[in-house]
Amino acid sequence: MSKIIDFRTDPSRYRHWRVDYDGPVATLIMDVDEDGGLFEGYQLKLNSYDLGVDIELADIVQRMRFEHPGVRVVVLRSGKDRVFCAGANIRMLGGATHAHKVNFCKFTNETRNTYEAAEADSGQKYIAAIRGACAGGGYELALACNHIMLTDDSASSVALPEVPLLAVLPGTGGLTRVTDKRKVRRDLADVFCSVEEGVKGKRARDWRLVDEVIANSRFDEAVRDRARDFAAAIDKEAPETGIALTPIARQIAAGGSLRYSLVDVAIDRAARRATVTLAGPDAGPPANTDALVAQGADSYLLRLARELDDAILHLRLNEPALGLIVFRSEGDPDRVAAHEAMLLAHADHWLANEILQYWKRLLKRIDMTSRSLVALVEHGSCFAGVLAELLFAADRSYMMLDGFEGDNRPLATIRLSAANLGRYPMGNGLSRLATRFLGDPAQLDRLAERLDTGLDAEAALDLGLVTFAFDEVDWEDELRIFMEERASFSPDAMTGMEANLRFAGPETMETRIFGRLTAWQNWIFQRPNAVGATGALQRYGSGLRGEYDMQRV
Repeated sequence: MSKIIDFRTDPSRYRHWRVDYDGPVATLIMDVDEDGGLFEGYQLKLNSYDLGVDIELADIVQRMRFEHPGVRVVVLRSGKDRVFCAGANIRMLGGATHAHKVNFCKFTNETRNTYEAAEADSGQKYIAAIRGACAGGGYELALACNHIMLTDDSASSVALPEVPLLAVLPGTGGLTRVTDKRKVRRDLADVFCSVEEGVKGKRARDWRLVDEVIANSRFDEAVRDRARDFAAAIDKEAPETGIALTPIARQIAAGGSLRYSLVDVAIDRAARRATVTLAGPDAGPPANTDALVAQGADSYLLRLARELDDAILHLRLNEPALGLIVFRSEGDPDRVAAHEAMLLAHADHWLANEILQYWKRLLKRIDMTSRSLVALVEHGSCFAGVLAELLFAADRSYMMLDGFEGDNRPLATIRLSAANLGRYPMGNGLSRLATRFLGDPAQLDRLAERLDTGLDAEAALDLGLVTFAFDEVDWEDELRIFMEERASFSPDAMTGMEANLRFAGPETMETRIFGRLTAWQNWIFQRPNAVGATGALQRYGSGLRGEYDMQRV
């Protein structure tokens, strides 16, 4: 799997999904093209999916918010007879590299989290209308919906058969959503996750695996009624038509470096490092929400978010050997602050809200990226408001202290806004600053007194906003030592260490999915019981069951 995976797509290029719009209700139909796999060597039979299918789904979910804000209910259905979705394609998983499998699961988790939160964030409720077999990742598609409806017939069931069939886990959040979201009893969940055939009808409803079970003869009518009822109950002010998410322009140089309009990614493969530089705005914010809508996808913070999101996904899937991501910025921090302030002042406007919610999701994606993250606050940088969140997402941050000879850029500062105190929560439900100062919560009150002003290196260091501040004498040497040391460490140890240190504080369903479930799946994906020559994942479909090393570890 060496081809470049491109996360940019649009409705004209979809092969696996279609959407029908009817006023406030959209019907999202999964109709996977068997021959449309992202790679060679497998067919996507029975509505099974690979990363390419999920890239399209992620694009649809994103466009639903920005291009169709008037939608209140999304009904997820199958376009196939007698099957809803068979889940992740087993042949794809069997032939994929370990890194691809893990990043595939991570991306699908993030996509499901996005539409799972759509009701709270954007006033869009998702209904899963299941007719036919719904297994594994297919049921996980349904679990992320707000409401699940199941046909009561002999062919329709829900199942998580990964453990008995494949010796792996329902790793896109299945186990966690069954217990934490659906609140299925532990003993019943144990039975459910141990049987290949799944659960049907009334038992599925009684065990809380679905919300409704409806006779096949009136299933379509019931789904329409439920969608209309839910749509009428959602209080939301938004136009029927939103803005167009125009294509993201990107250039890839011969050495792998990326260039967008506001984001530059310099690749140094010898040093195993990617340096991501964000450009500040070249003008002030739009005067009002009408002007914001008129700018559309070209509005500064939306364009920057889309480009940075694409860059992070590209680095995850296409540059697995780059272990360090360095964040830099260049521009006027006052202008960055003004753009964010405009959105915050109109946060009840649908587009301003969607841009802010997008930054929340993007920052969570950065939190979950298994690379060492470092931020450099240099002279002339613009880490203000939402961009300052990158400093608190990073594993370490370094800031220039005092003037540097021959450097006529404005001295390095950090500018906090009220949004840094809670507008962009992490997966643990806390702001990055609250997570940073778990041992000293009073520090948040001190920070609240220093909002909307430029904090120099001494103040930032005193307030705990950066790890180190160095003057001209030490700056280059300290960075070189750090980066060389980081590149010398085991990437496995770094992934484990960073993931544990980043998520202090309370455990949530989201942290359980990413921090616990994904970690176990990562380990299981390397075990011979699953992926060895006689493992269950390799033998699936051959008629032979997997051979297991029966020692518990």
